Amino acid sequence: MRLGPKAMEALRAEITGRLILGDELVVIGPVGLSGTVRIVKEKYDHLRDFFSEGFLEDALMLLQNFGIGEDPKTSKAWQMAEGYGADALYAMGEGGVLSAVWKMAEASLLGLKADLRKIPIRQETIEITEKYEIDPYRLVSEGSLLVGIRGGQALVQACLHSGLMAAVIGQTDKGNDRLLYSGENVRYLNRPEKDEIYKIFKA
Repeated sequence: MRLGPKAMEALRAEITGRLILGDELVVIGPVGLSGTVRIVKEKYDHLRDFFSEGFLEDALMLLQNFGIGEDPKTSKAWQMAEGYGADALYAMGEGGVLSAVWKMAEASLLGLKADLRKIPIRQETIEITEKYEIDPYRLVSEGSLLVGIRGGQALVQACLHSGLMAAVIGQTDKGNDRLLYSGENVRYLNRPEKDEIYKIFKA
């Protein structure tokens, strides 16, 4: 079911540009950074029962060390994506990478295929979200950028050369289906739900 005109207008205002059939999806910056940092800050004493202080201190620095920067549109990642001819750009936030992918596809009226295993993510995020049984791909992800672009591998290589984690995670497709792959498993990507952070903290 498509969004109504007002909802679509609001959604499109969040995204710079539109996906074009043939574009690949590139994620720059590991996902779930800001959510991980918040969890560690607010649950530090509890997490010390399971992780070393060194691990937790590293986790607190994830956004600073691996994020694209506080202002996405002036970041190196954004400028590089534009320089390589990006058709669509979206600075991730609440709902994480899966929300970002759905929003970009919906705003562009396109289907897509994406592979969860290709999404850049830090081990700290994986382990901490496992502890709280939440989905890291639906966790608030400030510090990460989603890009729709032709020939995404060239942008990825440029990002890696500049010290930014990046990967091609999928591509646009005809029709309306948005499919998520993980090994032999495949499922539909549905409209975003509430961010996983609210399973730990009240809104």
